[in-house]
Amino acid sequence: MSVQEYLKPWGMASLRPEELRFEVDLYQNESACQSPLDRQYHQEILKLEKTGGRKNYRIFTYTDHDRFTNLEEHCQKMTNSDYEVTSHLAERMANVRRRRQDCRPMEGSTLKSRIITWEPSEEFIKNNHVINTPVQTMYIMADLGAYGKLGRREYEHVLCTIKVDSNGVITVKPDFTGTKGAYRIEMDGEKRELWKYTIENASPQVKQEEEEREQRVFKDLYSRHKEYLSGLVGSEFEMTLPGTLRLFVNGEIVSAQGYEYDNLYVHFFLELPAYWSSPAFQQLSGVTQTCATKELGRDKVAYFSYPFTLEMFFTQEDESEGSLPQWPVLYFEVLSLDFWQRYRVEGYGSVILPSAPGFHTLTVPTWRPVELGTVSELRRFFIGGSPELEDMTYVRVPTTFKGERLSRFGFRTETTGSVTFRLHCLQQSKAFLESSAQRTRMQSVLDRLGGVSQQSSLYTVLEAFQKARRRMQEARESLPQDLISTSASTVHQP
Repeated sequence: MSVQEYLKPWGMASLRPEELRFEVDLYQNESACQSPLDRQYHQEILKLEKTGGRKNYRIFTYTDHDRFTNLEEHCQKMTNSDYEVTSHLAERMANVRRRRQDCRPMEGSTLKSRIITWEPSEEFIKNNHVINTPVQTMYIMADLGAYGKLGRREYEHVLCTIKVDSNGVITVKPDFTGTKGAYRIEMDGEKRELWKYTIENASPQVKQEEEEREQRVFKDLYSRHKEYLSGLVGSEFEMTLPGTLRLFVNGEIVSAQGYEYDNLYVHFFLELPAYWSSPAFQQLSGVTQTCATKELGRDKVAYFSYPFTLEMFFTQEDESEGSLPQWPVLYFEVLSLDFWQRYRVEGYGSVILPSAPGFHTLTVPTWRPVELGTVSELRRFFIGGSPELEDMTYVRVPTTFKGERLSRFGFRTETTGSVTFRLHCLQQSKAFLESSAQRTRMQSVLDRLGGVSQQSSLYTVLEAFQKARRRMQEARESLPQDLISTSASTVHQP
């Protein structure tokens, strides 16, 4: 079906292809007609001459079979900047042309049994690299030349582009004018002529019977699609065991910034505390791709956008109020690898997975161990290598530590950059289905796990209080004794 036949129900059958002046001169000569379409144009021109010629010399159209190419379709720019550099992908995509395909899909066709092609050919990659939907195109053109100069190609301008794809979707570009102002075309030259035009939808109103029939077709289509999706998903919903919390995390390592060297990558792993477990197929560690940095202000930023997925379970065993479960911790290290394969540790850090479900953005500072003297830094700069942690859990409390106090006296570190994480956390437990009365009688898994954040906040406040108290004691010890006694007598004076 041609574009003209397809547009008849919308009242656009009047957009019949009419030849421009130079096309009239071309196809008027029968010897210049090569294809059946050219000979059809020749017959139409003869009929026009018998009826008195064309009445409209300004508006005409082009279709797929005409010798016309819209240069805007081959534009490789993605923005309107004059300084834009064309990317490699834009250059390759400019060579992909969508042509109308005369073949029709056979009814009752089934899906291909081979969903994945393990050894694709070059022709297969070329044909399946982009979504190639067959389309038919009509260009509504205008000859904006001065009187006496009609029929020249330099005065041709595209007023509107109408496309119809194989799915029956009609695309009109630019859109119908509606309440907006008229479109403007400003000509080049001395006079700087300005043309204004509007695009209106001249389709007749749909009858009520046709609208009801269309609604019934859509309703039947949606119901069939719903049944198809239900068949794929199934009716059973996977539930957790009683007293078990399921934590599902969709995470992303967004970026790393503030580091000295380029070409960064991140190695991470998840530590599961007591009462936590993960499925056998779950990978608890990973490594990002090596990413080059770019200048952002004073810092160098590496954008990884590396996704990862974590799934774990907490089983409620000890219901005593004195025991608070620990939350999983994500340890990571940032490393650099330069052109000469010199390897350096840029920083260590850790992230406690959020105890609240939802979306979280966390920026975690990092540090790295250093040695005394300049020899180690010179070695790090020229030949690579740097002090490393044998156990990455030493960032917090090592797993092998069994004492009451962990001393890090003499351990020298240096603050480096930071890493940004995006975490989407989902929690599933039957405690969500319990009634309010049951939740008041028993301590659920979520209530007990919620104490982790409170405990962490309490530790933070106590640590800040201890630091302030030590600073006050140091300040008092540094003051002279006579000044301390004078201030004390002044304070206690009645």
